[in-house]
Amino acid sequence: MAQFFQIHPENPQSRLIAQAVDIIRQGGLVVYPTDSAYALGCHIGDKMALDRIRAMRQLDKHHNFTLMCRDLSELATYARVNNQVFRMIKNHTPGPYTFILEGTAEVPRRLMHPKRKTLGLRVPDNPIALALLEQLGEPLMTSSLLLPGDELPLSDPYEIRDLLEHQVELVIDGGYCGVEPTTVVDFTSDSPELIRQGKGDFSVFEQG
Repeated sequence: MAQFFQIHPENPQSRLIAQAVDIIRQGGLVVYPTDSAYALGCHIGDKMALDRIRAMRQLDKHHNFTLMCRDLSELATYARVNNQVFRMIKNHTPGPYTFILEGTAEVPRRLMHPKRKTLGLRVPDNPIALALLEQLGEPLMTSSLLLPGDELPLSDPYEIRDLLEHQVELVIDGGYCGVEPTTVVDFTSDSPELIRQGKGDFSVFEQG
């Protein structure tokens, strides 16, 4: 049975954030709010938790997971980027973007696309998500909360609890945060490529 924490969307209670991080570190799956939609998160090194997300969402081995980061200080550890790309990303984080980047040896292989060796990376503009990441001290392995057959992510924390109370360890109610996913931008080729149009404006990355 999932726990249900009501966390203030602007001033997250540190006691509840600490409890949520303990659940993550113990292998739990957590539903948490971001600046685009609710997401599923687990510990970066936990293969069993990752497999549970794959099963829940019926994802194949080619699915790109996302590392949710507190800021860009973690970027160089997990991804290879040149100065120009770094500046572009820096100008638009935190925000509703997921960046597809070439992974480094620090990234567990199971988190990367098996052929391209890429991963998604993003910094959310959401106080609860950032508080979790700050307390955790490392990126959170993340996937959109989009269940099989659904066209939009789940957005109502109470509905999420009813649907997933036996499949996750914690649902964080951080209020309504929308159903529009992030805009996904691929930076692994010579110029930025739009993979998915979502909440973020892609035109800011186009070379004019």
